[in-house]
Amino acid sequence: MGDLKDLIVYKKSYKLAMDIFETSKKFPPEEKFSLTDQIRRSSRSVCVNLADGYRKRRYPAHFVSKLSDAETENAETQVWLDFAKDCKYLTQELYEEFTFTNNEVGKMLWSMIQNPGKFL
Repeated sequence: MGDLKDLIVYKKSYKLAMDIFETSKKFPPEEKFSLTDQIRRSSRSVCVNLADGYRKRRYPAHFVSKLSDAETENAETQVWLDFAKDCKYLTQELYEEFTFTNNEVGKMLWSMIQNPGKFL
């Protein structure tokens, strides 16, 4: 079985988290302890939960549980992206780019949850 970092879902979620980090540096200072921290935390948590589950994939229930946590964090990230767009911190183009990747990650995580045997 390959390395976690070889998984497309990991690569995409990690890149999205880094892109969000870079973009959120431009958010207003008053958002530092709210939107900025939250969107960074949830986007990074997708990768962290994926890593945790992948490391313990010999335990199917734990693996699926952590994938579910990753998918939930991915959904939370989308809500923060919605707020960032509506607060005018993201351009429509950047919002659409991030949302597209976020949806791809969510679909891949859901597929893994539905077919864990391919990864055990």
